[in-house]
Amino acid sequence: MSEATLTSRESTPPSGMPPTSLSAKERARHDRWTPPKVIAWILISAIAGLGWWMLAIHRGETVNGIWFVLAAVGSYFIGYRFYAKYIQDKLVHPDDERATPAEYDYNGRDFVPTDRRILYGHHFAAIAGAGPLVGPVLSAQMGYLPSTIWIIVGVILAGAVQDYLVLVISMRRGGRSLGQMAKDELGRVGGIAALVATLTIMLIIVAILAMVVVNSLAASSWGVWSVGLTIPIALLMGLYLRYLRPGKVLEVSVMGIILLVLAIASGAWIENTSIATALHLGRPFLAWAIIIYGFVASILPVWMLLAPRDYLSTFMKVGVITMLAISIVIVRPIISVPAMSVYAHTGTGPVFSGKLFPFLFVTIACGALSGFHATIASGTTPKLIEKESQARLIGYGGMLMESFVAIMALVAALCVDRGIYFAMNSPAGATGNTVQSAVNYVNSLGLTGVHTDADALTTTANLVGETSIISRTGGAPTLAVGLATIMHQLFGGQAMMSFWYHFAIMFEALFILTSVDAGTRVARFMLSDALGNFWPRLRNHSWKVGSWLTTAIMVAGWGSILLMGVNDPLGGINTLFPLFGIANQLLAAVALSICLVVFARAGHKWRLLIIFVPMLFTAVITVYGSWLKIFSPDPKIGYWANHMTYKRAIAAGKTSLGQAKDIDEMHTVVGNTAIQGTMSIIFVVCALIVMIAACIRTVQALRGHNIINTEDPAKPSHLFAPSGFIASKAEKDLQDEWDEFYETHPELDLEHVHKEHA
Repeated sequence: MSEATLTSRESTPPSGMPPTSLSAKERARHDRWTPPKVIAWILISAIAGLGWWMLAIHRGETVNGIWFVLAAVGSYFIGYRFYAKYIQDKLVHPDDERATPAEYDYNGRDFVPTDRRILYGHHFAAIAGAGPLVGPVLSAQMGYLPSTIWIIVGVILAGAVQDYLVLVISMRRGGRSLGQMAKDELGRVGGIAALVATLTIMLIIVAILAMVVVNSLAASSWGVWSVGLTIPIALLMGLYLRYLRPGKVLEVSVMGIILLVLAIASGAWIENTSIATALHLGRPFLAWAIIIYGFVASILPVWMLLAPRDYLSTFMKVGVITMLAISIVIVRPIISVPAMSVYAHTGTGPVFSGKLFPFLFVTIACGALSGFHATIASGTTPKLIEKESQARLIGYGGMLMESFVAIMALVAALCVDRGIYFAMNSPAGATGNTVQSAVNYVNSLGLTGVHTDADALTTTANLVGETSIISRTGGAPTLAVGLATIMHQLFGGQAMMSFWYHFAIMFEALFILTSVDAGTRVARFMLSDALGNFWPRLRNHSWKVGSWLTTAIMVAGWGSILLMGVNDPLGGINTLFPLFGIANQLLAAVALSICLVVFARAGHKWRLLIIFVPMLFTAVITVYGSWLKIFSPDPKIGYWANHMTYKRAIAAGKTSLGQAKDIDEMHTVVGNTAIQGTMSIIFVVCALIVMIAACIRTVQALRGHNIINTEDPAKPSHLFAPSGFIASKAEKDLQDEWDEFYETHPELDLEHVHKEHA
């Protein structure tokens, strides 16, 4: 946008311009309690209560899958309507007469006012990565109840609160990154520690997301074909909505859904062809392909690939999860997994080592609370949001949907026969990677009710169209088997299990890949903000050379970790996912710490407990988890203990140990564990510095000292947009007024101005 145009938008608005927000009277009328509303909320509360009663109190040897759906959905509705509304009214105080960065910093590429429905899709697609799919599947080894409680209660009181508040404070600070806001709020020492922590943690997070994609698509031509087709489909949608039919969201949505269905179905058509053979790719090749994709996708304009692709994948994500939830309600699968297994107490589980506290919380990760979300909420989303009142829908509501994904992933994993579950998720070094050795290993676990045989493993593999399901670690294949187990009972019978399995694999890869490109873009913003303290021009996101340079640096960082994991003899995901979980939760504690300081300086006192309680809980579990990963003498838990075990074995002349089958693999383990242990130390030290600095600043603010306001000066808004996903009648009427106004004042329509100056 030109300087003259920007000035005209910031000056006194022309006569006849409609209001930029609903009046207080209209909002009060919309929020007024009526008898139908009261009855509806009584019913929702009863449904949630019944679900929790059956899961937590009246439980027997088995539990029905329907109770997970009822408990989750009812709790989410209550949390969004009452707790999130309380936070909005008492802490946030949204002002729709105030312009957001998307409006006053509009540049047509990174800062673009985006329809709230598309932005909800982009935000949800960006935050919903590997965590809600993989974490709950892995945590299922501890039983269903601890995971269910943390996923649902944790998101309402912690995860969604963090996402919402970080989005708000970044939106009011020009869309600044989490690290830069930490520097502004905490000073030099706390700020530098936060910048180091956020940048290094982002590297491990994006690398793990990419690794799950690699594991999902490896040797799956169907998945590679279908996921690959989503890229040109998204480009077509972006160009269509930008130039051919601007504003026609419904049209492009229908087109995208039809093409997406064709992309999925056509994956079956190429089976047993030369195309399938060519797309039967190995893990190293896929890793390099994703590295290249991450770079290209993050430098393209957000409207061209990122937003439409995320919107498209959201249809896929929400559609599949909704379909799975409905299927669970209809099929009502019986789950025989105990409420709490022996591994919750002993910490000797074959899927991952560690006791319930703290490793359950860090393993579930994004399903309840995720620091990665804070980087999205302070990365792309605040640069795209139209109105402050939309933050509750996008921030809090988006995280609730991710938590529901986690619950559905948990139920799907619980529906898998437990013998098959352990055969799939135990590392190859334990199972021997053959049918008979896997059978022997699973049966040697000594768990009540857990037994498998060669026929069960081979039959399951044949039904899902795989040569083997043994040691398919990472959670994604197990989730695919669970989804196929449920869906085939409703659609197609056993003959359709292969379709549903590969459909799920494609769904998971698409689900996670959107977080890779969004995460890379956010990492570029973070690095630009950090280096901008020394080279101010890097903060200019319109400077292409700077954008490409910072993108290349961050891609090189997470790409190297990805390649390290792909070649890890210990299974990559098995050793790196705990590090991912701890780093992710430490970043969440950092984000909540910054929110605590901001709202303390805004004059809040007792309401700070909304932020402080989840921050303290997260800090305790992650610092304790970090302590164990660094100092535990058990090689299955401690990185340095494992490092020294292999190092001493090499010095003693051994040529193999555990899952490392030769001396080269042993050296790889030594190097990888050293890197992982060092990163653990960096993460926890930086996070502790940030949290201590935040507590000091908060106490100072409560005493009336060191009160500063880092918000950008408020600028008047010259546009209107509804706040909820479905516009109210009053909002629709006001939108009609704005449509008429733009016809006579096209110079105030940002999209029109951008096209005129393109």
